[in-house]
Amino acid sequence: MKDKSIAPTQRERIMREDDFIVSKTDPKGIITYCNPIFIEFSGYSEEELLGTQHNIIRHPDMPRAAFKLVWDTIQAGKEVFAYVKNMSKDGGFYWVFTHITPDLGPRGDIVGYTSVRRCPKREALEKVAPVYRKMLDAEKAAGARDAIAAGTAVLVDLLKQTGMSYEELVFSL
Repeated sequence: MKDKSIAPTQRERIMREDDFIVSKTDPKGIITYCNPIFIEFSGYSEEELLGTQHNIIRHPDMPRAAFKLVWDTIQAGKEVFAYVKNMSKDGGFYWVFTHITPDLGPRGDIVGYTSVRRCPKREALEKVAPVYRKMLDAEKAAGARDAIAAGTAVLVDLLKQTGMSYEELVFSL
């Protein structure tokens, strides 16, 4: 469970170029595996991470609509790529470029998810951070009940303006 007493700070941890943060979850997002780089950047011990919701590292700067898009995509059995701002146990943050794939069982059913995160390009973060801020502002203005729809509307509008799909936008950054 996410500790709500952790306050975000401006301390950024920057991934090394050859780092890969890897985690696996069950279908409900409970962490079943985490590699040493995940432990390092999250600031949590392996014992604290295993059996915990993956949102333990969710940064409050991330719009809810972004996570809805991710969940809708992977629950449909598709892979997704995204830029994500995570929060460490000490309140610091680190950006990642993530690739999440569903793990399929012998009958083709989803038995979990694997996420591999790498160091994002700084230029991409300079473009995505303002979009997330705009989505988050729309979510806050709409209130809890309509937050996800409001954040999604901002993203859909941006996609219409660029003439790109979400995946095309992510890879263009």
